[in-house]
Order: sequence, then C-alpha cells, then structure tokens
Amino acid sequence: MSVRVAIVTESFPPDVNGVAHCVLRVAEHLVLRGHHPLVIAPAPARNAPGEVGSFPCPVVRLPSVPMPGYRGFRIGVPLPRLRTALAGHAPDLVHLASPFVLGSSAVAAAGREGLPTVAVYQTDVPAYARVYGAGKLGEAAAWRWLRRIHNAADRNLAPSGASAERLREHGVRRVWLWGRGVDTERFDPARRSARLRQELAPGGEVVVGYVGRLAPEKRVDLLWQVAAMPGVRLVVVGGGPAKVALHRALPGALFLGPRYGTDLATIYASLDVFVHSGACETFGQTLQEAAASGLPVVAPAAGGPLDLVDDGRTGYLVAPGDAGAFADAVARLAGNPQLRITMGRAGRQKTISRSWRALGDELLGHYSSVLGRSWRPLPLDVPVEISR
Repeated sequence: MSVRVAIVTESFPPDVNGVAHCVLRVAEHLVLRGHHPLVIAPAPARNAPGEVGSFPCPVVRLPSVPMPGYRGFRIGVPLPRLRTALAGHAPDLVHLASPFVLGSSAVAAAGREGLPTVAVYQTDVPAYARVYGAGKLGEAAAWRWLRRIHNAADRNLAPSGASAERLREHGVRRVWLWGRGVDTERFDPARRSARLRQELAPGGEVVVGYVGRLAPEKRVDLLWQVAAMPGVRLVVVGGGPAKVALHRALPGALFLGPRYGTDLATIYASLDVFVHSGACETFGQTLQEAAASGLPVVAPAAGGPLDLVDDGRTGYLVAPGDAGAFADAVARLAGNPQLRITMGRAGRQKTISRSWRALGDELLGHYSSVLGRSWRPLPLDVPVEISR
C-alpha cells in the first residue's frame, strides 16, 4: 500500500545542515519504497552555495527572507501557496520537519483538513534564541511556540534520549524516539588519502577535524587550545556567520570552507580525531559520519552526543563549554595511535546498523501507527513511547 506524504520543512538543499540532509534522505526512501512524497520548503537565496543535484520527488518552493543575524539561512513565508500545495498533493499524512514557521502554518492547515501529522523535532530553537541574544524571555517564548506546534501533532519524533526528555520536560506530549541514518558506504575508512594528509599536515602532525556550520552556537572557538597544540593540526570544514571571528580565534587552524559529497567523505577518513564542541545538538549527524569514517569522537556530554558517543569506547564525552576538557581529551588521543585505531573501529562498528534504509523503514512504522494502517516492510524494532 502506498501513501502520499507532504513533507513541510524549514530547510532543504542547497542548505547544508542536519534538517535539510534528513529531509532529502527521507524523500529518497519514500520513493524507494513506492510512496509519493512532496517537499514544501523555503526558496534558497540566489546563487546559494551547496550541493543540489536532482531531487527524488516534486519540490514546492515558498518565498523566503534571510534570518536576522544569519543571512545565509532563509525563513519560509507561509503564504496561501502552502495550503494550495497541500491541497494539490492530497496527502494521506503531513510530515513536519523541524517545525517552527512553515511548520506552524502546516500543522494548522492539516488540523483543519483532518490530516494526520508527524512532527520531527530536530533544532533546539530555544537554545539558539538564548545564544543569539534573546535571553530567557526569548527562550521561554520559543518553547511556548514549539509546545503549541508539537502538541497539535499526532506523533512527535525526537532524535535522541536527551532531546526526547527535554521535550517532555517542557510539556510536549506523544514523544517517540527516531534516530538518524548514516551512509556507511560514502563515509568509510577506506577513503583515507595519504596525499590529502600530506597537504593537511606536511609535518606529520596528528590531524584533528571539525565539520559543521561556523555559527556562534557551535562554539568552535572552544578549540583554541587544540589549535595551539604542538604536533596537532586543527582542520575546520564549513562556512557560516562566525567564519571571520574564528579565523581570529584559531590562528593555527586550517580552514577548508564548505565541502560536499565524496570530497567531504575523503576529508573525514583522512583525519585522526574528530571533535565537535557545540552543546546545542539534538542529534549530531557529523558525529555519526565521523564514526562511520573510523574516527574517535570528542564531544560535549550534552544532547545528542550522549546517545552517539560511548565514553571511553568510541571517543570521549567532556564537560560542555570547557576548552581545557576538549584539549585534554584530544591530547590523550593524539599521544596514543593504538587507542585512536581501537576507538575508531568501535565507532565504525556502531554505525553499521544505522543505515538510512533501516531508519527510513522505522519512520514508515511511525507513519503506519498514525494512519492506522500497515504495510511491508515494517521496522524490526518499534520504539518505546516516552510520554503520551
């Protein structure tokens, strides 16, 4: 039995972030399984950088405006065209990807039409509000807005135990766990390149890498001690509004800018250690990509990394916001090549069962429950509901 799904998302390629990547993978999987998705997303800026290519399903672009303080990110404007797009697709179900602006209008429209909804929590907007200067009042207002959206949905999917618990603490009901997949064929230790390593670290340094947006909430500035370590080369991959400030804060780092596809996969595999310093992650897709590439991971003991890093086995979890703690963990790994190999192998093994196909089928199980239908294949393990 096939279903028609309207995916309303706050971000989509050419945007480069976890929400955009996840929506693309979901759309691909729905088509693979014989379903009929439609993506409704903000229009990108003209000449926006990023890897676009062709999409697996129709995409309706809505007018967008730049986000204040971060002009590289576009906010969709929920005009009547959103309702027209929903009506034209005649969906059986509406999937809300990280709902906030477009998602708010979409859940209201779905409610008026009696359409089932699944909302995927993926962006810690309240924490971002705090980081970008809105303070506690702004954070509280963001939670009120999110609570209204998510409690109007039939089922809410959180990517990690920590984010699910956070939703529950703030009054969101009907919360289930649904993680994220990783492409273990693209992200593979076999892509390690001796030539690239020579370019990154001509002196034979241990190569420590960060991949992600260069934005204040990512706290890449905390890696200043890592950048200054003798025998270590810090490599930063990505772009964003904090780029200029980070060039000043990390004078010893090598900035490669945004990278995509197999180029990015080769960079991952050619690192020795992966480090992620931001504590506002609901999941942390780059941590999975690094682990699939055979790298030990150093990350804050908060949010999504709590589910992704086995402390002492696949990497280290450190105190959030503590530059010294990040440096100490990196130093332990930099000085012990065998430990890096052992942890990297354990991390790779942990990702093997997390293919996008497996996670996509798990998502279909959530759709099935909301629709009151069943089809094959269903997921092997139905997640346990956290709150209702």
